[in-house]
Amino acid sequence: MAKKEKTITIKLVKSSFGRKPNQGKTLKALGLSKINQVVTRPDNEAVRGMVATVSHLIEVLED
Repeated sequence: MAKKEKTITIKLVKSSFGRKPNQGKTLKALGLSKINQVVTRPDNEAVRGMVATVSHLIEVLED
């Protein structure tokens, strides 16, 4: 049986419009472009760092 990888679900709740350019690029790298869009990403240090950068714009649901 394959080892199940931990994931986190991320939902964009606020727009990146008017924010610093690195925050908009971080959202794009996470795959978020529209408000209320939901994506699932692996739970690792790189993704956690990106989540910390834009934590005020997203909601995180741990699976």
